[in-house]
Amino acid sequence: MGGVSRGELADFLRRRRDALRPDQVAATATHPPGRRARRAPGLRREEVAALAGVSVSYYERLEQARAPRPSPEVLATLGTALRLTAAEREHLARLAGQVPPATDADRGPVPAHAHRLLHRLGPIPAYLVDGRQDIVAWNSAAAALITDFGLLPPEERNTVTLSIRLGGTVCSAPEGAEGEFTRQSAAQLRAASTRYPADRVLGERINEFAARSPDFAAGWRDHDVRPVPTLRKRLRHPRLGELELDRQTLLLPGTDLQLVTYTAEPGSPSATALAHLGARGD
Repeated sequence: MGGVSRGELADFLRRRRDALRPDQVAATATHPPGRRARRAPGLRREEVAALAGVSVSYYERLEQARAPRPSPEVLATLGTALRLTAAEREHLARLAGQVPPATDADRGPVPAHAHRLLHRLGPIPAYLVDGRQDIVAWNSAAAALITDFGLLPPEERNTVTLSIRLGGTVCSAPEGAEGEFTRQSAAQLRAASTRYPADRVLGERINEFAARSPDFAAGWRDHDVRPVPTLRKRLRHPRLGELELDRQTLLLPGTDLQLVTYTAEPGSPSATALAHLGARGD
C-alpha cells in the first residue's frame, strides 16, 4: 500500500463513515425501502457503496483491509460519497499509495524569506513549525510570550512536547484548557505520519504523546486530518497572568512549514497585555 498499511486506510474510511450523518447525503441513498431502523449515527457500508458507485462487497473489504489498492477514480468517488475535505482527500490518496511518500530531502532548511517574515511581524508572537511540529524558527515576541526556545534542548522545541511534557516550566495553559489544541495536534501529526511514513522519530513521538495524553490519544483515534486555521487558546503568562489568544496557522507555499501567530481581540485585556509584553520584552 505504498508504505502505509491497509489497516490505516480501513480505519480512516470507517471513521469518516461513522462521522457522516445520514441527513448530509441524498435521502434515496440513505433510506432505501424496507431497511431496518438505524441504530448507529453514521452511514451504513452499503449506503457509502451506493453513493460511491462501487459494490458493497468491495467497500466492505476496503474497511476490512482486505481489498486491492483503490484506483484514483475509486478514491475520487469515495471522497465525494464521504464528503471529504481537500485535506482529507489528499490524506486518503496517500493512505492508498497514490501519492509517493515524502522524504527528508523534502523538508530542507528554513528559507531566508521565512526568517524575514518572522521578524517583520514585530510585536506579534510567531514561530515556524515543520511536519513534526518542531519549532524551527521564532521571533523575540514568541520567546517573550512562551519561552526562550534557544535555551531548550532541540528535542524539546516542539509544540506538543511543550504542551504535554513541560507544562508549568513555560507559559502554560490553565487546567483543562489544552484539550482542543492537543487533539488538533494529533490531527496534524496524523497527516504528517502519512506524508512521512518512514520517519522513525515522528513515530516515537506519536507513541509518547499518546501514552502521556488522553486528549492526544483520542484525537489520534479519531483519524481527523482537517486543519484548523484558527484556534482560541488560554495561556497563563508568569508576569501578565491569563491571556486569551487566537492561535492562527498558515501553510507557507512551497515548503513543509507552517507559520503560527498569536493575536488577541482588539481592545481586550489580552490585547493590552500582549502590547505590554512587546513593549517590555518580558
